[in-house]
Parts: sequence; C-alpha cells; structure tokens
Amino acid sequence: MNGENCSSLTEFQLFGITNNPEIKMTIFIIFLVVYLIIFVANLGMIILIRLDSQLQTPMYFFLSHLSLADLCYSSAVGPKMLVDIFARHRSIPFFGCALQFFTFCIFTDSECLLLAVMAFDRYMAISNPLLYTVNMSHRVCSMLVAGVYLVGMVDALTHTILTFRLCFCGSNVINHFFCDVPPLLLISCSDTQINVLVIFTVFGFIELSTISGVLVSYCYIILSVLKIQSTEGRFKAFSTCSSHLTVVAIFQGTMLFMYFRPSSAYSPDEDKFASLFYTLIIPMLNPLTYSLRNKDVKEALEKLKNKMFI
Repeated sequence: MNGENCSSLTEFQLFGITNNPEIKMTIFIIFLVVYLIIFVANLGMIILIRLDSQLQTPMYFFLSHLSLADLCYSSAVGPKMLVDIFARHRSIPFFGCALQFFTFCIFTDSECLLLAVMAFDRYMAISNPLLYTVNMSHRVCSMLVAGVYLVGMVDALTHTILTFRLCFCGSNVINHFFCDVPPLLLISCSDTQINVLVIFTVFGFIELSTISGVLVSYCYIILSVLKIQSTEGRFKAFSTCSSHLTVVAIFQGTMLFMYFRPSSAYSPDEDKFASLFYTLIIPMLNPLTYSLRNKDVKEALEKLKNKMFI
C-alpha cells in the first residue's frame, strides 16, 4: 500500500442525510426541533437532579449521567448534521472526523453500560430497601460510573486508532451524515478484517455483558417483587422499573441492529435511518420517558416552577 496516499488525506466529505432539495427544509426543521428538545430536556434533567434534595439518590445519580451521555453523543453528531443539510461542501477534517467518532463512541458505550448499572441499582433498591443507601453509597455509585466511563474511553480509543490508521487512497466520501466505523471501512483500501473482528469481539462483549446484566437483575427483581404481599407494593416496584425497561429495549435493540448485521446485509439507507433513531430520537425520548412517568421528577419540576414564579 502506498504510504503517501494514506498520509495525504486531510479531510472527508460527508454525503449527508439527503440531497433532495424539496425535503431539505422539512428535515432541517424536524431535526432542529428534535435537537433543541434533546438539549433542553437532558440539560434540564441534569440541573433538576443537582438542585432538588429529594432526587439525591443513587437512581437519580445514574439518571443524571444517562442524560449527560445522551446530551454528549447527540451533540457530537446533531449540530454538524444540521449545518450540512444546506452546506455546499460537507467536509470534515481528518482529525475532526476522528474526534467526532471518539466522542460519540465514548458516550454510546457509557450509555450502554449505564443501563446495566441502573438495572442493578433497581435490584438493590427492591430486594433489600433497608440497606439500599448503605450498599449503594455515594462512593460505590461514583466508582461504578467511573468504571463505565473508563470502559467507554478504552473501547473508543481502540476503535478510533484501528479505524483512522487505515489507508483511504480512493474516494473520501463517507456515505453517512457523521463519522461512523461501518461507512469508513467501506471506503478504506486497507484490509479491514481486524477492524471487523474487534467490533464483534469488544463491542459484542460489552453488549453481551450489559444485556446479561439487565436480564439477570430483572430476574432477581421479579423474584423479589413476587415476595411482596400487597398489590400496591408490587405495582409500585414494577412501575419504578417500567421506564428503565422501555429505554433498554429501544436502545439495545437499535444498537444490535446497527453493529451486529453481517456485512452482506449492510445498507447505507437503512444505516442512516437507524443512526438517526439512536443518535437523535432516543436521546430525546429518554428524558421524556423518565420525567413523564416519574412522580418524583414531576414533583421536583412543580417545586422548581413554584420557586421561580413566587
């Protein structure tokens, strides 16, 4: 492989969502509104949890970091995507592309792991409520979150180094609206077998671990809930888990579809649609799911509103 061709590439061209001028304005307005909701809802959730004393519990501590992950990975993709809808030249510098993917990968991995940690937290709260605050102390919660971000950084660094050391000696047009591994591998003229193997091995391990963690936690949760005598108690226990299960099902289902398809089944259009769903739609739905179905969050919002207008 010609080393000069590899090193001479200074930028990529992003194909974007669409080149159809008739629907550009509609798409721009829709996703601008979606991104504004993401920004306001997730940032609002983080601030609300920090300000309200009743939300100073492990569950909301993890939820604030879930909102942070949603905000960060959607912001790594959303603003650039919106700008490119009307841009004549949808270029992104080589190192800018690497940085975008690195940031995106850290926080998607973190969200994936956080969902498993949150399932474990719900198990601890339901199975032994009297010792919940002792077992899930602030130190324990901080260590769990630190481990989540550490794994995310190691995985992101691994994929970033392996992907951006490849040769791109042909076309520099990425058939996508952001820098992601599958479309980058398609335009590389290097052997990408190692990259594909690492995606299936490392990311597969993360997915398998988190899904297994969620399933095991909820098996124990169900067993614990069945021991509760009162119907009201059972309903309350299940209601605290319903929002989390909804988020897990949507996020993990989309991620499995994105990264665990055989290469023969890869379709750029399907990939863009799925990517739009988990980079923008899911970060918008998460805070709405937790706030609209959560009594504590509703009460905290009401108290904050009363303080602001007194």
